[in-house]
Amino acid sequence: MRNIPALLACAAMTGFATPALADDGGSKWQVKLMGTAVLPDGKIDKVKTDLVGLPATLQTKASDNYVPTVAIEYFFTPAVSLETICCVTEHHVTGTTGLPGARLVSNAHLIPATFTLKYHLNAGRISPYVGAGPSYFLWFGEKPGATAVAAGADDFKMSDELGLALQGGVDVPLNDKGLALSLDAKRYFVKTTARWYAGGTNVITTVHQLDPWVLSAGLGMRF
Repeated sequence: MRNIPALLACAAMTGFATPALADDGGSKWQVKLMGTAVLPDGKIDKVKTDLVGLPATLQTKASDNYVPTVAIEYFFTPAVSLETICCVTEHHVTGTTGLPGARLVSNAHLIPATFTLKYHLNAGRISPYVGAGPSYFLWFGEKPGATAVAAGADDFKMSDELGLALQGGVDVPLNDKGLALSLDAKRYFVKTTARWYAGGTNVITTVHQLDPWVLSAGLGMRF
């Protein structure tokens, strides 16, 4: 999270800028439909329980996913807005060292419930912005991967966790009726605890650093 002070300083400097959007006749809402790349880390930060003798060099990686997303944004002023996104992503986790290629997690679905407070800068017709806010990662449908099942795992759970999202992007008007091209980047800072079970016994517990980049492009409509 070492980049947070610099990003917050950048956001503070925008206080000297004129609001980006002229009064558009009272349009307060913007809805965006975008294609999104979810690029998580997934490496092991800590091993808390190990009843099976994991390799000391074990490390993991979560898979990337590409999904459609919907963003809904409300403008309190031409410069300040609140945005939330809606999407569901699916990931699996494999070993990179220690157990290279081992399928440890399968079909883990994630809802990244996120709210960001955004400040829109003045840049003529285009509207760059920065934002930050809380995110709650909700997991469901988690299953142990094929390698874990072969080793005796019969259940698997990931913990829901609260994290932080930082955001930057730009809206580029395409006409005078509210249609815009939107490019958006978010960096999340969040961990999760993964637990594998065999016969009801928690045999492995690991803490994973997710910290995904979420990169989106699409169209927005103000109304």
